[in-house]
Amino acid sequence: MKNTDYTDKRFMQLAIELAKKGIGKVSPNPMVGCVVVKNGKILSTGYHRYFGGHHAEVEALKKCKNPKGTTMYVNLEPCCHYNKKTPPCVPQIIKAGIKKVVIATKDPNPAVSGKGIKQLQKNSINCKVGILENKAKKLNETYIKYMKTKIPFVILKMAYSLDGKTKTKDGDSKWISSEKSREMVHQLRSRTDAILVGINTVLKDNPKLTSHGQGRNPKRIVLDDGLKISLNSNVLKGGAKTIIATSKNSDKTKKEKLKKMGIDIIELPSKKLVPISSRDNFLDIKKLLVELGKIGTSSLLVEGGEIIAQSFLREKLVDKIMFFVCPIIIDGYSKIKKAIKLKNVSLTKVDGDFLFESLITNH
Repeated sequence: MKNTDYTDKRFMQLAIELAKKGIGKVSPNPMVGCVVVKNGKILSTGYHRYFGGHHAEVEALKKCKNPKGTTMYVNLEPCCHYNKKTPPCVPQIIKAGIKKVVIATKDPNPAVSGKGIKQLQKNSINCKVGILENKAKKLNETYIKYMKTKIPFVILKMAYSLDGKTKTKDGDSKWISSEKSREMVHQLRSRTDAILVGINTVLKDNPKLTSHGQGRNPKRIVLDDGLKISLNSNVLKGGAKTIIATSKNSDKTKKEKLKKMGIDIIELPSKKLVPISSRDNFLDIKKLLVELGKIGTSSLLVEGGEIIAQSFLREKLVDKIMFFVCPIIIDGYSKIKKAIKLKNVSLTKVDGDFLFESLITNH
């Protein structure tokens, strides 16, 4: 039994690694990898390469000369439904004569959700479920959330100094984080369906909100309740789809101009929140997530400033945080370049806390 478990984990790990090749290319579909094995030898492999392309199981079967009597390893339950771009995998697995299918986790899609396994078992195919299940679920965490709730998986990204500041007293924030950290964020953008910022970020920084050549560009979402955005803003230019979420009462004429530029408008009601700064009214971001889910947005990267971050956190809409804690102390300085720089920073975990130790270099 131990040898069998070790073998199953080894081949399932390979299936998961293959699935990762689809990162940023298959959404809103899940990332899936497949390995076909006989007598401990790999006969073929496959993975879902792009949205609308062959599923991993089909790709692996096409590359396998004689799949009869083999074992198939796949990190997500094979599909069995027809209302989609590609034919279901289960009938093709049955037709190929596969003897056993080892599955990491069930598909949360209500159209599948155990039905694929039952169809395989009805056709005398042995199914084993749960091998490296936690790893498989983590890989497809955005897909799982989207399938269960029909709203995007929300990642809140922030960069702040060691004394907890995201900008100086004069609003300077370039750059708190390092170049490599920013490159990582650009990669993250290429792997998510959409990125969201508030109008203040657009007005101050005039960002493009693209992946900067790291992969596909996400949809760009701007929260702009008063429709203050300039028609010349970089975020309105080519490279990616842009959606502006605004109040139903904002400038109708400007909305029409934006629509003619190819910009989508989502009108949202205002909502009372626990007071943040001096404002009490905010666009209903829960409603926004529902609307984004309707257009197939399974993941959303929130990159706005402190107000946007606070609103998502207080509404309990954040699924994951990615906080870059940068080795500087901003204190009361007006410019980032004047901030106190730290050298040889060490990080120690103390129970549930983290201890930062460092020398100060520019006193």
